Amino acid sequence: MTQTNLIQESIEKINELGTKRIPFFFMIDFEMKKPIIYPLDELPDHIWYDLNGVSNRKANEADSVFFRFEPNPVSKQEYTKAFTIVQGHLQYGNTFLLNLAFPSQVDTELSLEDVYHRSKAKYKLHLKDELVVFSPEIFVQIKDDYIYSYPMKGTIDAEAMGADLHILNDKKEIAEHSTIVDLIRNDLSMVAKEVRVTKFRYIETIKTNINKLHQVSSEIRGKLSSNFHDRLGSILFTLLPAGSISGAPKPKTLEIIREAELYDRGYYTGVFGIYDGETLDSGVMIRYIEQTADGSLQYRSGGGITAMSNLETEYQELIDKIYVPTH
Repeated sequence: MTQTNLIQESIEKINELGTKRIPFFFMIDFEMKKPIIYPLDELPDHIWYDLNGVSNRKANEADSVFFRFEPNPVSKQEYTKAFTIVQGHLQYGNTFLLNLAFPSQVDTELSLEDVYHRSKAKYKLHLKDELVVFSPEIFVQIKDDYIYSYPMKGTIDAEAMGADLHILNDKKEIAEHSTIVDLIRNDLSMVAKEVRVTKFRYIETIKTNINKLHQVSSEIRGKLSSNFHDRLGSILFTLLPAGSISGAPKPKTLEIIREAELYDRGYYTGVFGIYDGETLDSGVMIRYIEQTADGSLQYRSGGGITAMSNLETEYQELIDKIYVPTH
C-alpha cells in the first residue's frame, strides 16, 4: 500500500469512528508511514497511555525518584554538520525556523516500563520493549466545538539567575516562538474558523531528575462546526506533522529536516491521543526514549533553529532536554 493510500485509509477509519462516536486511541508517526488506530475496547495490552490523568493502566508507584540516568549525547561534530546545513538554508530564506533533533544514548538501570511509572507528565505512552514518551506538550484538544493548540517553544534552566525574564525577553526566543504561533494559527485556520491567540508566551515549570526547567507556551483556539466528529481524521491529518516540532514554512522545512538529520524520526515527534466519544485530547511525542535492537536506549531531543541561533547554545539545549520529569 502506498503512503497516500495508507493516510487516506487512516483518515477514513478515524472519520468513521468519530461519526459513530466510538472512543478510540491513535498514534501517528512523524512521517505518517505507520499510524496505529484502535477502538479503546480493542486496544492491545502492550500499549499503555496516560493523558492528563485518563489512563488504561493502574498507577504503579516507583520505589524511589532517585536513579542513574547518564546521557551520551550525539557528538558535537555530527551536530555541527547538521546545524551548518540548516543555517545555509536559513540564510537563503528556504526556512525561517527548523526543529533539529538527534538521538543520544542513555545509560541507566531503568527499563522503559520503569521510566513510564517514574516520570510525571501530561502525556505518557509506553509500548512494551519499543518506546516510552513523557511529554509536556499538547498537540490539539477538542471540546465544546472548539479546537485548542498549545505550541511549546523555548526552554531554559529555571534555576539560572533571572531565567524567566531572560527567556521572555530574549529576541531569538521571541522570534522563534512567534513564528511557531503564526504557523499553528495558519494550520488551525485550515480546519476551524474564528482562530485567535488567546494566551501568548506563558511559562510552565518542569522538575526533572537533574534540575528545573522553564518552558514557554501559547494558547491558540478555533471554532469547529458541530459535525466535527464526522471529520476527525481529516482534521488530524491536515494538521500533521505538528508545527512546533517541524518548522516554517512547513513543506520546505520538512525537506531540509530530512537532508540534515539523515534518518526517519518514526514515532518521535509524532502525536498520540484518545477520543472519548465527545472530546479529543492529544500530545506531541517529545521527551522520548526508544529501545534499539541490541537492547540499548536512545533518547531523542532537539530544538528550534533560526538565523539568530548560536551553535553552542543549541547543542547545550539538546543535552539539557535529556531528562526524566519526576514531579
